[in-house]
Amino acid sequence: MPISLGNAFIKNFLGKAPDWYKLTIVAFLAINPIVFFLFDPFFAGWLLVVEFIFTLAMALKCYPLQPGGLLAIQAVAMGMTSPAQVMHEIEGNLEVLLLLIFMVAGIYFMKQLLLFIFTKILLGIRSKALLSAAFCFTAAFLSAFLDALTVIAVVISVAVGFYSIYHKVVSGKGSSSSHDHTTDEHLSELTRDDLDNYRAFLRSLLMHAGVGTALGGVTTMVGEPQNLIIADQAGWLFGEFIIRMLPVTLPVFICGMITCVLVEKFKVFGYGKELPEHVRNILNDYDTAEKKKRTKQDVAKLYVQGAIAIWLIVGLALHLAAVGLIGLSVIILATAFTGVIEEHSLGKAFEEALPFTALLAVFFAIVAVIIDQHLFAPIINAVLEMEGDAQLSMFYLANGVLSMVSDNVFVGTVYINEVKTALIEGRITRDQFDLLAVAINTGTNLPSVATPNGQAAFLFLLTSALAPLVRLSYGTMVYMALPYTIVLAVVGLFGIAYLLDPMTAWMYDMGWITHHIATAADAVSSSAH
Repeated sequence: MPISLGNAFIKNFLGKAPDWYKLTIVAFLAINPIVFFLFDPFFAGWLLVVEFIFTLAMALKCYPLQPGGLLAIQAVAMGMTSPAQVMHEIEGNLEVLLLLIFMVAGIYFMKQLLLFIFTKILLGIRSKALLSAAFCFTAAFLSAFLDALTVIAVVISVAVGFYSIYHKVVSGKGSSSSHDHTTDEHLSELTRDDLDNYRAFLRSLLMHAGVGTALGGVTTMVGEPQNLIIADQAGWLFGEFIIRMLPVTLPVFICGMITCVLVEKFKVFGYGKELPEHVRNILNDYDTAEKKKRTKQDVAKLYVQGAIAIWLIVGLALHLAAVGLIGLSVIILATAFTGVIEEHSLGKAFEEALPFTALLAVFFAIVAVIIDQHLFAPIINAVLEMEGDAQLSMFYLANGVLSMVSDNVFVGTVYINEVKTALIEGRITRDQFDLLAVAINTGTNLPSVATPNGQAAFLFLLTSALAPLVRLSYGTMVYMALPYTIVLAVVGLFGIAYLLDPMTAWMYDMGWITHHIATAADAVSSSAH
């Protein structure tokens, strides 16, 4: 029976998303102007933030770009923020956007090397607890020098490779033929059980690696974008940043690694699934087959990709160029020396990251609303009124809570600027400023693992093509991150409340760090930001 044109419009709106979801988004769009114009713009701002979080939570029902984008367009149209403010946010985060566009595509062209290395790790370590610890530690180590998004891009690339190898074989396809690994219709029931266990196995490794990026990212000034901003405002160099963070980051790292092993040993919170033996055999066969058919050209490609990996780590660790530009150099070098010269072959590399890049631009529109409507101002002012150790703990907690619902780069930037202003106005001493900078950095990085909103790397993982394949939803991520959230947040708070002040004083006495003097230059640097 033919449908009317009106029904056709309704059917087309948000495509295959459930009807209840479509109605919810329409309700949001109807309620927002009423609340903004007739009630309270401040409340309307927080309502918008909650609605945007809802679209992220429902990422498997509908990609958040469309519903979130509609909410953002409406917010700008109503005057909750301006196009200029959105553009200002995007300009301020251009490095992150370039990172997503170029670095993720660059990693795509290093897939063979990554699969080669991680296949050896996966098949070489039979203990799941040890394998999980290896993934978590490797992700932490890499995130201390590289950006967390780059590390997650590597992990996603590897996991998609592992998943498609197994899926292709059990679907009755040869390892060399083309295959759609997103559908399960060719699988037998026995195979489905193995596949479900394999998905659970990959989910747990992805979450361990994701948390690893947070554990490592908090320790150095290049680990996360906000770390650079905080280090710049405080005038700390690479070594001093690491030392000042140690009273908090060292116990957190140790407890985080212990948590990784314990959740695997006790098989709680969705962890503990072993690699099914049938799957291990298939991966072993694949590894053997790859070894047999590896030509001299393939070996040459692995050497080239290895050399590019060294350039990538050195370039990022020494900050030889913006992260996105280093990613662009990886694309050029990897394609030039491995013979990828057709435009359509290049295009595939950009498919993974560009939808997320667009989503992140929409996210910055929501951040612009948070700024223009001063949504965080009451919290910041209340915390600044406190004194001493209570102020340190409350800064950590306030940062942590806000980082769970908003981008941690934004939260860290807002707080460090407010604290710098307080320093210039003489409301706090320079030593207290340095302690608060540590509280802000750890507060934005550690509790934010609770939800995908806070960590860009988690959000990237949630919205990647891999997430639906291994059944990794928003709720699953929050649930699996829960033991880490509790341990990281509590141990971090303990470090801030009881270790930071005495340990920092001890490090001053030992001569590891020196007292900074608040000067007129601080005022100049603050006004420049």
